[in-house]
Amino acid sequence: MGLSDTLAARFDVEAHGSDVRTELIAGLTTFLAMSYIIVVNPAILSEAVQIEGYGQGEVFQMIAIATILSAAIATVVMALYANRPFGLAPGLGLNAFFAYTVVLGLGVPWQTALAAVFVEGVLFMVLTAVGAREYVIRLFPEPVKRSVGAGIGLFLLFIGFQELQIVVPDDATLVTLGGIFGNPWAILGLLGLAFTFGLWARGITGSIVIGIVTTSLVGWGLTLAGVFGRGTVTPESLPSAQYDITPLAGAFVDGLGQIDPLTFVLVVFTFFFVDFFDTAGTLIGVSQFGDFLDEDGDLPDMDKPLMADAVGTTAGAVLGTSTVTTYIESSTGVEEGGRTGLTALVVALLFVASLVVIPVVAAIPAYASFIALIVVGVMMLQGLVEVDWEDPAWAVSAGLTVTVMPFAYSIADGLAAGIIAYPLIKVAVGEYDDVALGQYVIAALLVVYYVLQTRGVIL
Repeated sequence: MGLSDTLAARFDVEAHGSDVRTELIAGLTTFLAMSYIIVVNPAILSEAVQIEGYGQGEVFQMIAIATILSAAIATVVMALYANRPFGLAPGLGLNAFFAYTVVLGLGVPWQTALAAVFVEGVLFMVLTAVGAREYVIRLFPEPVKRSVGAGIGLFLLFIGFQELQIVVPDDATLVTLGGIFGNPWAILGLLGLAFTFGLWARGITGSIVIGIVTTSLVGWGLTLAGVFGRGTVTPESLPSAQYDITPLAGAFVDGLGQIDPLTFVLVVFTFFFVDFFDTAGTLIGVSQFGDFLDEDGDLPDMDKPLMADAVGTTAGAVLGTSTVTTYIESSTGVEEGGRTGLTALVVALLFVASLVVIPVVAAIPAYASFIALIVVGVMMLQGLVEVDWEDPAWAVSAGLTVTVMPFAYSIADGLAAGIIAYPLIKVAVGEYDDVALGQYVIAALLVVYYVLQTRGVIL
């Protein structure tokens, strides 16, 4: 039995309607769509993490290594334990909260912030082991489950539009169409997007990967040839990697000895809340897109991918990075046909491989990597056909879930809006018996959370 047959048997590839080649391409696609985090995460966290005797550039490299290792560990667990095609890495938004709100804003030592992430991860492992996380997610109203994929799609579209400068900030209307044709990099990104859409429309396997790689190569070539200014990184311009992370790894232990109990509890709770709903939304949304959900809109054996998420968060805190979560960019690999943990295993191995070629991986420019978000964002809108728009409770709940995500720039807030709206509309139309007690409880707790947050009682 060859390696291909062994992998196919280990991950039960054929039973999931896939093949080894498709899984490999899907893993590469997901990795390329996620690879920006190798640069973005340390860029954010290094502003808050100060290590005596080390410059910011050296700290940046340490966090980059921690980012790669934590992503690889979590994704391996997803592959081998959960057998799902989802990639994991330190989450955007949570790393900004870690750096700008907790450390720089509240003055909490970065070691203590890592301790809060560690505690959150351990709590998630315990709750997942006893089935509590899966139970809560199963209580999500069905219109929320059916619409979350489209909401994430719009969120991806908005992020991609911003990165390619298709939309830009505006004082009067908040956002407006950007001056695309005045920026050579935006023009290149737009051409790459059109090229990728054309490949996808023709049914070419690996269209997203081809689009990202081709756009990157063209951009690097034009930069090195002097046609464009050097306004972006190229493989030749990045420093070599350094691998000593001992000043960062294990620093959370020191943080446990510097705790202000009230602040620490609030920080842990905020990490806990955002990570819970972000992960839930991503799992359900990407699963809907890959047709993994059952007839009730639930993901079978959800406790396994949730455990991968919890293990990743705990390992990340030990290594020295913020909360690890399942990535919405996993939908890029699912779109390419990824259906099993083999896709995730490829993602994990590519993260490990990127330790050797960090400069090249990090040099994938935003105008190329974010093409994937726009392409997949458009495709994920197909989930809206599963919503019963004639039912008022479905229409309001699904409508808010879909629109609040991009407008609030938060998957968690979009989920919360849909969860709160569903029982309210059901009661209004006299169908309160259709709502489970647990759904009322979750909606009430979310209302309390947002009221307290608005009043500044919690973060």
